[in-house]
Amino acid sequence: MERVVVVTGAAQGIGFAIAEAFVKQGDFVAIADLNYEAAVKAAATLSNAKGYFLDVTSEDSVKAFYNELFDDKGTVDVVVNNAGLQFISSVEEFPIEKWHLLVDVMMTGPFLMSKYALPEMKRKKFGRIIHISSAHGKMPDKYKSAYCAAKYGVLGLSAVTALETAQDGITVNAVLPGPVRTELIERQLPKLAEKDGTTIEEALNHHILGKQWMKRLLEPEEVSATVVFLASKEAAAITGEQIGVTGGI
Repeated sequence: MERVVVVTGAAQGIGFAIAEAFVKQGDFVAIADLNYEAAVKAAATLSNAKGYFLDVTSEDSVKAFYNELFDDKGTVDVVVNNAGLQFISSVEEFPIEKWHLLVDVMMTGPFLMSKYALPEMKRKKFGRIIHISSAHGKMPDKYKSAYCAAKYGVLGLSAVTALETAQDGITVNAVLPGPVRTELIERQLPKLAEKDGTTIEEALNHHILGKQWMKRLLEPEEVSATVVFLASKEAAAITGEQIGVTGGI
């Protein structure tokens, strides 16, 4: 039976891989992204998806998104909070506006997306909420204070929401990817190299692959497979968990 799945930040990268995986198993996917044009273009490449504008940092935008989704599909079954971004700076030089932006997108966003999905999930006694945290939700890295703070924080949000909804047919879990082959990593490598005074290859090995056992970038599909499983009926007893897809860290 078709389920209604929401994936934030799904116009590219891990989010798109997650959306594609759900569509392949017969679900409808709302590709929700701040870049509406990219969301529409991404949805057009899938057989059962629609692009939606969504600013996860805005409560009004989140409410408007769910209103549009409910008008289109009548319900929501799965919410995957994937939207994210990065900014590289030492703590003492970190611009406060960038701090607020990263925390708003990666911690407040999942809170708002959960808050406005839960009434419908509770009504139907079924729901799956999956937060995309990071290996840096448990392990710090230099120059990523806001990113790490948000990814640590969403684990707390995930656990509390899981506890509150454990008897409502709803599960809430967090997936913690390691280094994944995405534009997010490719864009930050030159900045990390500049901060350290090293080459891009040295920055990759030190910051991205240095502590990873497999010594390789993971593919987005390796993350999406775990997300799809957590949304399945077979995972009905898994809630409040933090599941790493890291290649060993």
